[in-house]
Amino acid sequence: MLLSTLFAFLLCLLPQGQGANILSRDASSEFEPRDSLEGLVTWDKYSMIIRGERMFIFSGEFHPWRLPSPGLWLDIFQKIKAMGFNAVSFYTYWGLVEGTQGQVRFDGIFALDEFFKAAAEAGIYLIARPGPYINAETAFGGYPGWTARIRAPLRGDDAEFVDTTELYATTVGKLIADAQITNGGPVVMLQPENEYDTWPDVNNTDFPAHINSNYMEHVKQQFKGTGNVVPQMVNDHLYQGNWAPGSGLGETELYGIDAYPMRYDCANPEVWPKIRWPENWQIMHEQYSPNTPFFVAEFQGGSGTGWGSVNADACNALVNQESVRVLWKNNYSFAIKIFNIYMTYGGTNWGNLGYRGGDSSYDYGAAIKENRHIWREKYSEEKLEANFFKVSPAYLTAVAGNASNGSYVSTDQIATTPVFGTDHPTNFYIIRHADWTSTNTTTYKLIVPTSQGNFSIPQLGGELVLTRRDSKIHVTDYDVGGINLIYCTAEIFTWAQDSAGKRTLILYGGAGELHEFAIDLTNLTTISAHITPNDTTVRTQTLGIDKLVTQWEVSEDRRILRLGDELEILLLWRNDAYNYWVTELPAESPIANYSSPSKSTVVVKGPYLVRTASLDGELLRLTGDINSTTDIELIHEPTGKVKALSFNGEALCVKRNEAGKLTARLDFKAPEITLPDFTSLEWKYIDSLPEIQPGYDDSEWVSCENPSTNNTQSLLTPTSLYASDYGFHSGSLIYRGHFTANGEESSLFLNVTGGNGFGYSLWLNDLFVASWDGSDGAATHNATVSLSSLALEAGKPYVLTLLIDHMGQDEEAPGTDQIKTPMGLIGFDLAGHAQTDVAWKLTGNLGGEAYHDLARGPRNEGALFAERQGWHQPGPPSATWTAANPITDGVAAAGVGFFTTTFELDVPAGYDVPLSFAFGNDTTTSGVEEGAGANNSNSSSSSSNNNNYRVQLFVNGYQFGEYVANLGPQTAFPVPEGVLDHGGANTVALTLWALGDARGGGARVDGLTLRAEMPLRSGYRKPWLSPQPAWREREGAY
Repeated sequence: MLLSTLFAFLLCLLPQGQGANILSRDASSEFEPRDSLEGLVTWDKYSMIIRGERMFIFSGEFHPWRLPSPGLWLDIFQKIKAMGFNAVSFYTYWGLVEGTQGQVRFDGIFALDEFFKAAAEAGIYLIARPGPYINAETAFGGYPGWTARIRAPLRGDDAEFVDTTELYATTVGKLIADAQITNGGPVVMLQPENEYDTWPDVNNTDFPAHINSNYMEHVKQQFKGTGNVVPQMVNDHLYQGNWAPGSGLGETELYGIDAYPMRYDCANPEVWPKIRWPENWQIMHEQYSPNTPFFVAEFQGGSGTGWGSVNADACNALVNQESVRVLWKNNYSFAIKIFNIYMTYGGTNWGNLGYRGGDSSYDYGAAIKENRHIWREKYSEEKLEANFFKVSPAYLTAVAGNASNGSYVSTDQIATTPVFGTDHPTNFYIIRHADWTSTNTTTYKLIVPTSQGNFSIPQLGGELVLTRRDSKIHVTDYDVGGINLIYCTAEIFTWAQDSAGKRTLILYGGAGELHEFAIDLTNLTTISAHITPNDTTVRTQTLGIDKLVTQWEVSEDRRILRLGDELEILLLWRNDAYNYWVTELPAESPIANYSSPSKSTVVVKGPYLVRTASLDGELLRLTGDINSTTDIELIHEPTGKVKALSFNGEALCVKRNEAGKLTARLDFKAPEITLPDFTSLEWKYIDSLPEIQPGYDDSEWVSCENPSTNNTQSLLTPTSLYASDYGFHSGSLIYRGHFTANGEESSLFLNVTGGNGFGYSLWLNDLFVASWDGSDGAATHNATVSLSSLALEAGKPYVLTLLIDHMGQDEEAPGTDQIKTPMGLIGFDLAGHAQTDVAWKLTGNLGGEAYHDLARGPRNEGALFAERQGWHQPGPPSATWTAANPITDGVAAAGVGFFTTTFELDVPAGYDVPLSFAFGNDTTTSGVEEGAGANNSNSSSSSSNNNNYRVQLFVNGYQFGEYVANLGPQTAFPVPEGVLDHGGANTVALTLWALGDARGGGARVDGLTLRAEMPLRSGYRKPWLSPQPAWREREGAY
């Protein structure tokens, strides 16, 4: 505590304007000594070495701020750990914690301490990526909205910009430093900045890296200065050697690359693009960073969705289990040793945090769904691959050979890349179709050298087969606890050895495939194999006196081959192998729950998920989840003493099956859950667009009077109308333009930017004029709206009211300042008037950057009246509001209605039941709809039903998504437990924006249900409630 206080005091003594002290280009870039890391985190050209042990760092990307229920972070970590991964990479989002400049808030749902604790409990190492820029499909690329007003280019070495980063970097840097492995925490790496090089279609003159090396060096030193000693790494998405060790000022200690070869066409998942196929990576690695492990810092684990596109399941279909097999194994052929998958759990773009091109979901088609389910097949495929490398130490020092069509195989339709062992005799042969997108079935023989001679495999007849989009890892001279697997065409899931010396090896293949392996019998006392069940389709033959060759055709039925009590080999169908779990047993501190090659494991078959395992004498305690009645089978445990099992604390009735394995039945009974019927609940309604009513007073609104802007886009109006110039950055925007008519107002031209798929509506006084429904998906829309039928009266005052849906800002291409693209009303032209005749006022969320709801963050609210009042929070003052239902009543005319209701949940203890709000799904489109001045008394009486409406969903005050009825694709909105109270009262609120039709018609919500997803009887830790401050009257609300 004393050191922390002293550190804070010393920071206060630093002079202001630190950006002026950025290192010049010729300054020394020598790294500070890593003495405190010795023995904890080191590396060589082969691999990372953690606590003295070589490790393949297998990491999944997970952003805690996309799951605003800290009590569920452990659940995600455990599911990632259960895949065989040992690390997680995470971004921190500057814009969420410093929404008000000078006030950094890492508390509540934004706190990192709970994230670090959960990682440590699960045994997950962390790769910290604090930016300041993060991309991550976030609004402003993760920057606070107020940075849009900086004149200096962002992500450059101008002191005006750099100074703005200092408080955030100091705060987050210290939090990460305290959680480093050197302090007993989980953090083992840190990435300064993010993808800090030019983008495609941005030339190098727009991103002069030789100048920005000053900034890159400064960001590095910002984090070193807060006590971070773990190695710093870079993710170079162009693979040009940028910031690699030895590259000069700005260089990092570990060089990583990014790759997204499947691209993003989720609408056509069967079409695999050929433009980004990774090849020759090992040659480039030798060129750019030969003395560090090959590091893929981001590799495509899915793809994002956007307005009017397809849903996340289509993105999962694109980046599916087949792409995992082909692309990941191709990566292994380059001898990669650090591998991070972006994303492994995506989460939700709740609270308007996403960028303009994405919808409310950030499911990403990832292995773990947005609702935390793990049934996607690629989850299981990834588990098979990750676990293989945990038991393959020879790979950790292996080096890549060169890919060649027809090498090591009998046909040039197949490409093979050898990976050669250096201090082990093991070699790995990664095979795939020469055309990696091929869906053909190709037969072949494997022709490889081994320690026992050269072999053409299969030796016992037949041919190997590669079906559709598949890839395989064949091994030679693979060590299984002192037994030499001379060759094996089937893939290895895992192996383990117990205290009596018995090895259990698990092999698998695709249905109908022929596989063959050979065992060196030299170190075995038993040389004859016994197969259970007795199966003549499994052929064994002894060649010479010391080689046992086994061949089998993969089927759904498991076979077990035994050589006495020394070796047991399970021969599995790949889809059956999906049901097996390899779970590490805890060790003494400091390893504890972290992965280690020296740790013992248990192997279990059956449950939907195995989270943890521990031994207590003859009792094996397991925790996990089931989704149906299932048998659990103990395949391996290290002591040979286990006679009893428990699951989630419940003792099980065990017996031995025909294979001699300990088994038990896990009974499942679906929970009884009462869910609300939203059509029959009592809802309360109030108009949320009083701004269009006669006499509305906007005197408290911001006047758009700035005569200039720091924005890179020149003004098209006498004063700035850019929302960011006035501190409004998210949710929605409302402009009111006051003018006195002269009778010549025949039309109004509008130039509006709101992000992809945005919409807007326009009123003149209380008359609906027109709407744009976003049907073309564009981020900007220009339109000339006719006013001729409205016959404005000369000399009379009028007000234009423009409501704009703000879908989020763009990301950032370095050097372009594209991130600053202004949002809102960009330009206008009222016929018969000079622009100076119209005086504009503007509002966004109440307070703008001085936002009111500190618990839910700076982007959670927009401009709508109900939001400004805070009525979307629990306990609004609704007693005198109208009783009306958004589904059966809706709103009668173009405008916005606010609806709120409450309901109780009582999910039984011991069950994890994800819940989703599901809206109707009608995606017919229209375009600009012009009204004829229809009267807009926005009452809640029964309205016509059209699909030209938008809904914001608030759950216990959290904005958990936007439903755009005419665009989609998203109709279901998962809301995590913790935001939803599964054992108490909940408040749901909707803003229903009817964009109107030619008559200014209203809209009803076309169905709303709370849907229970697949229930799990679960060993998860029930999460606590996220902060849910209730409504209080807000000072200054207008």
